[in-house]
Amino acid sequence: MSSKLGGKPEEAQPLLDYLLALNHQGENLMINENLNSVSKLQAALIVAEVFVSSFSKDTLYKNFEHKLKEWGFEKGWGDSAGRVRETMRLASEILQAPDPINMESFFSRLPTTFNIVIFSIHGYFGQADVLGLPDTGGQVVYILDQVRALEEEMLRRIKQQGLNMKPKILVVTRLIPDARGTTCNQEMEPILNSSHSHILRIPFRTEKGVLRQWVSRFDIYPYLENYAKDATAKILELMEGKPDLIIGNYTDGNLVASLLANKLGVTQGTIAHALEKTKYEDSDVKLKEFDPKYHFSCQFTADLLAMNAADFIITSTYQEIAGSETRPGQYESHTAFTMPGLYRVVSGINVFDPKFNIAAPGAEQSTYFPFTERKKRFVKFG
Repeated sequence: MSSKLGGKPEEAQPLLDYLLALNHQGENLMINENLNSVSKLQAALIVAEVFVSSFSKDTLYKNFEHKLKEWGFEKGWGDSAGRVRETMRLASEILQAPDPINMESFFSRLPTTFNIVIFSIHGYFGQADVLGLPDTGGQVVYILDQVRALEEEMLRRIKQQGLNMKPKILVVTRLIPDARGTTCNQEMEPILNSSHSHILRIPFRTEKGVLRQWVSRFDIYPYLENYAKDATAKILELMEGKPDLIIGNYTDGNLVASLLANKLGVTQGTIAHALEKTKYEDSDVKLKEFDPKYHFSCQFTADLLAMNAADFIITSTYQEIAGSETRPGQYESHTAFTMPGLYRVVSGINVFDPKFNIAAPGAEQSTYFPFTERKKRFVKFG
């Protein structure tokens, strides 16, 4: 991206257009139409940076907000004079001589993500009494921890940007009327230890109405297209507009995320958790043996569509992507393979694509922490 911007005013036009388009529920962020050319933005940044430098770095944004607005700047640059000055300096440097480091720093500060949708469809997704039920395990724990961490990080960033919006996170899963004593038959459920995150459950529908019983993750595919339509309508209603980011989990969640992201024009991320192709030896060439029970023809196709449609892919380890000297990676195994009688894949995925990101799951910091933090420890036990 930095090489495309070049440093000439006309080459920086895409960046200006992007900044002008930033808004939240109709409220402009960063800049407004008064700065409708690259030269105007460059000149305004120079004047504004000098002006903001006259304040101590801890001066709150509201104390000089009015003057910046007169020059065409909106909220989003920072919550203090020091933060605003740093962000404006990054913008000036990018417009003059863009480089990857400054680009990454600048874009990490932009107010772009307020509403997130996370899909995890199969199994019994709940917060109590679900682990151990069919198709229900670590993915549920992973996502609930992820949501709490996401909300905390989003609140921190929104505050640093000088904004007072509240984030919204929806974990969209399946509503199961025959819930086996769990909350999986409730449409909405607040996520514990969070303030702005909820579980939204959408049922599977057939021509006969709502499907009441649990369905195996291998038999789920006939319901997903209608499910995506129902989920889209409910998400747009609850969020009062399009989400800023859609994240899918496992094959079914990634496929539905792809359908929504494509329809709404939203950034899409995928998390595989487990690509079944490497779990069952020769599952591609033995398709006729496996397909009646596992429907791998649907699953492998859905995985290929989602991983190629995604804007970014989150993995836990390098080995998940590219494997080792003795074993291919889960994604690497989709580079080239054949499902006899169906189709042959010759270039399924590029494992060197920069869309791949490695982010280890980590640990719950309220449980795991340095022994030196004595206030958190149960010291009376020894």
